[in-house]
Amino acid sequence: MEDKSYKEYLEHITTLIFDVDGVLTDGTITVTTTGEMLRTMNIKDGYALKTALDKGFNVCIISGGTNEGVRKRLEGLGLTDIYLGAHNKIEQLNDYLNKHQIEVKNVLYMGDDIPDYPVMTLVGLPCCPQDAVQEIKAISKYVSHKNGGKGAVRDVIEQVLKVQGKWHGNFDAKYD
Repeated sequence: MEDKSYKEYLEHITTLIFDVDGVLTDGTITVTTTGEMLRTMNIKDGYALKTALDKGFNVCIISGGTNEGVRKRLEGLGLTDIYLGAHNKIEQLNDYLNKHQIEVKNVLYMGDDIPDYPVMTLVGLPCCPQDAVQEIKAISKYVSHKNGGKGAVRDVIEQVLKVQGKWHGNFDAKYD
């Protein structure tokens, strides 16, 4: 089978699935004196997630983490399919695909570390941030030039939407 350029997959993507730590965040955790674990997310990644939803894409989060602050942020962007505490990500992937009648070939999944490996071998377009571990880079059809938490999600969403003619095109409009 001939290996296609990742760009050839973009026009068929209907579903975007992302891990959180190391993808939507830079993978660092700030631990407060009370034991609360704080993460930082990129506002441009958030804008791209919201835009994808607004343009009719299925957007899902599958993460091993359980931080409720992460859930609140993502719900604030309009995401409803958020799987936290996912230790067997294939189970959550299958649940999501069955629930929405989605074919795995139309799924882009961005992960960064070993827990993402099994899911990434199943989807149509496995992707990762620039700073993903080597095993994940090796199976990714696209490696973003951006690091996790630093615009990798925006990068890949923008590419999908541009190829499909769904990214913002009219910048001549006047805004108050």
